[in-house]
Amino acid sequence: MRAAIYTLGCKVNQYETQAMERELTDRGHELVPFDGPADVYIINTCTVTAVSDKKSRQMIRRARKQNEKAVVAVCGCYAQTKPEEVRALDADLIAGTGDRMQFLDLLESAVREQEPVVRVDRALGRRVFEVLPAGGLAARTRAMLKVEDGCVNFCSYCIIPYARGPVRSLPLETAVEEVRRLREEGYREIVMTGIEISSWGSDFRDGSGLIDLVEAVCRTAEGMRVRLGSLEPRTVTEDFCRRAAALGNLCPHFHLSMQSGCDGTLRRMNRKYDTSRYIQSLELLNVYFDRPAVTTDLIVGFPSETEEEFSATLDFVRRCGFAEMHIFPYSIRPGTPAAEMEQVPKAVKEDRAARAAAAARELNRAYLSGCVGQVYDVLYEQECGGLYQGHAPNYMVVGTAGEGLHNQIRPTRITGIGDGLLLGEILA
Repeated sequence: MRAAIYTLGCKVNQYETQAMERELTDRGHELVPFDGPADVYIINTCTVTAVSDKKSRQMIRRARKQNEKAVVAVCGCYAQTKPEEVRALDADLIAGTGDRMQFLDLLESAVREQEPVVRVDRALGRRVFEVLPAGGLAARTRAMLKVEDGCVNFCSYCIIPYARGPVRSLPLETAVEEVRRLREEGYREIVMTGIEISSWGSDFRDGSGLIDLVEAVCRTAEGMRVRLGSLEPRTVTEDFCRRAAALGNLCPHFHLSMQSGCDGTLRRMNRKYDTSRYIQSLELLNVYFDRPAVTTDLIVGFPSETEEEFSATLDFVRRCGFAEMHIFPYSIRPGTPAAEMEQVPKAVKEDRAARAAAAARELNRAYLSGCVGQVYDVLYEQECGGLYQGHAPNYMVVGTAGEGLHNQIRPTRITGIGDGLLLGEILA
């Protein structure tokens, strides 16, 4: 059968889509573009914001319009939390965030039987990590390795624990085997990802922690770079930094989750740290790494956020000096405590988002300026806009004149700043 897949949301969804693509081709099926004719359309949905829900619904409707006779199969977080809404959109197969291989079994059955199927489990009851093959089918440069699933933080604004269930970790030995295979397949970088990778190992109850896994992965990934996904600030301790800094192939790029720079707002969010602890993590990273790129997420207009609280957040953001920030106006998630709090008007949220984005651009420009004159080993990936582009270890995009650089790591001197990227010249 001809299968088309559309993926919304985070790196975990992208990883799981890649695993399904590999399995579909192994089963003898053909992958085709989503905007063309197909026998089945798979939509891997997201529900992290109201906009994510809307986009998921749009793609389900689009799939149905493209081929009324095709099987429309929906999985992912939106399908997990709102299966009745998905069914109302005339989907043929509805599954959630569990057992992707069973989902493909159900898909093949739905094609044969032409009968609608709804198979959504209770996410909070899950206890087993589903091991899926890492790496995609595209040109081998960067591979994601999902090392953890689930979350038990229950932030007051977030629906994801209900969509993904409790923490489950990829066994260390299995991670090492996957890394060894990815190295043999020619990948040059591994991105360790998960819903909340800082919680890796907590379900083993044997004292294992994320840094133990990072050390094992980096040792196995000889000749490759290793990059970490989003970290909870409390993960960054002196022991973590000391051990991480000793790993020569660990990228000095740390996405340190923040959400707000105001302690009162952080308490309403049910975050497990305050600004003092956050700054402690940031300072440790700067002690142990040379100009690390610290990136973050920021939610503006959280329920009851006053102008004074937002101003405190802006001041804190500037104090942190982030290399890059992702700004999100607060989005109501029904079923979460924050949905019942006093809401900030839409116009105020939009204004604060614009002001935060302006601060983020200033900080990004300052970080990029500090890169000029430096030499980085850049992993080149693709040609774009007349330049060959890739990522430095700090995850900043670098563009240079050149040809045939795909999947090569080349020492590059940064000569200037372009439109949202660094400009460089290859030294050798």
